[in-house]
Amino acid sequence: MPDFSIPLSGLTAESTALSAIANNLSNQNTTGYKDTSVLFSDLFYQSLGTTGAGDPIQVGAGVEVGSMPSLFTQGSISSTGVPTDVAIQGDGFFAVQGSNGVIDYTRAGDFSTDESNFLVSSTGQQVLGYPAVNGVVNTGAGIAPLQLGAGTISPPTATANVDVTANLNAAAGVGSTFSTPVTIYDSLGASHSLTYNFTNTAPNTWSYSLNIPPGDLNPGAGGAPPTGVLATGTLTFNGNGVLIGTGGGAGNPVYTAGNTGNGTVSGLGVDAGSVPQVITMTATSATQFTVTGSVTGALGTATVGTPFTSGQLNFTIAAGSTAFAAGDKITVTTTPLTLANVTAIPITGFADGATNQTFNWNVLSGTNPLIAQVAAPSSASAIDQDGSSSGSLVNFTIGGDGTITGSFSNGKTQALGQIALANFANVNGLQLDGTTDYSPTLASGPAVVGVPGAGSLGTLSGGSLELSNVDIATEFANLIVAQRGFEADAKAVTTFDQITQDTIALKQ
Repeated sequence: MPDFSIPLSGLTAESTALSAIANNLSNQNTTGYKDTSVLFSDLFYQSLGTTGAGDPIQVGAGVEVGSMPSLFTQGSISSTGVPTDVAIQGDGFFAVQGSNGVIDYTRAGDFSTDESNFLVSSTGQQVLGYPAVNGVVNTGAGIAPLQLGAGTISPPTATANVDVTANLNAAAGVGSTFSTPVTIYDSLGASHSLTYNFTNTAPNTWSYSLNIPPGDLNPGAGGAPPTGVLATGTLTFNGNGVLIGTGGGAGNPVYTAGNTGNGTVSGLGVDAGSVPQVITMTATSATQFTVTGSVTGALGTATVGTPFTSGQLNFTIAAGSTAFAAGDKITVTTTPLTLANVTAIPITGFADGATNQTFNWNVLSGTNPLIAQVAAPSSASAIDQDGSSSGSLVNFTIGGDGTITGSFSNGKTQALGQIALANFANVNGLQLDGTTDYSPTLASGPAVVGVPGAGSLGTLSGGSLELSNVDIATEFANLIVAQRGFEADAKAVTTFDQITQDTIALKQ
């Protein structure tokens, strides 16, 4: 008698295949869905004996579904422009945690932020990764829910460097001034107006004074009102208008005791060709004095009211008009001009309680001066400083390594966290839980968690989603094959039924 269980097992198996194909087609637009295939295997066999040659004679008992593996091939990446959307390119799964604390895994990256600014999946599970503390991500710590959103604040940064690109008018007369303001920030994020004041003191020479409003500072010792002056100095230019000195030059004239007031010396300037010297000027009469240097020796004789130029040291003395007494000695210490940034300018005693700070005025970009002196109106063409007030999060982007970088209203950027990925030794051992979630089993092995791009883990594409990898043409072909198999098994059932009826009829 025919065994109806054989074609019935085929009908059951083909029905499962048709269901799987229908499920694939139904999920062809499901984000992160992976196509499922159905693989058959034959059942046990009944032995009917052996042939004369000893070969076994067997008849099969039908078919069963041997396995239904998911095909973890890469789905197409579709750009959405939504900053919370993210797609995996390569191997790996997002780790998401439900309210019950259970961690599932998914390829669907259609995320959003909830009312508490946590990054969550479409089903409300929190996305896990490495949170950032003050912009620093610690990937050595365990994974945790990632929180980001409008409540994230970028702390203020005190100004540490100021750059001013400017021209000082070479045609300006002695006493001419030029000022330009720069907004700087203290450690609390409060702004202060720093003013650069330049004064022409001689040809190719400008003095400078850096000031902030005295009201921004606390009174000094004994209640003395603050001046607001932070730094003073001199800028020296050569004949081509190139800045050659921000330091060095001549010190203040020092008179020999008892002779102070018998004469004055002013306008002492030294260029980059000078060497350290102690210049001694000894009056030989009311109108003339000899000039000697500690290294060079006798430099010449100067006359009151007439500029004196030393070719040996490249410096000029413009003597005062007051008569000298014979024997008067005046000494001046000179040092070579230096061209360097003006560093460690202090600001102490902020009235708002901010921490004392120092900042650098960078007059050089590399080795190129930012301050020039040509015959054109004095002006500042560019001003830059690296301080900022506090800022709130404006938007964020997700990078290929999973780092979530926030952009803030103060113009700064910082890391908010890093999305983690997980992988398994046997991905087909994962259990499908619906809503594109997977959970690990003994067959899959435990999750191995890491940062995107490390080891065998894939990378991420922010503002994009991974589409289903279901291929409609393939599924339609599989559908036809399954339909034909089902029809063949159904035909076997009707044939067995007819044979059974004919067998019963033999008794009549």
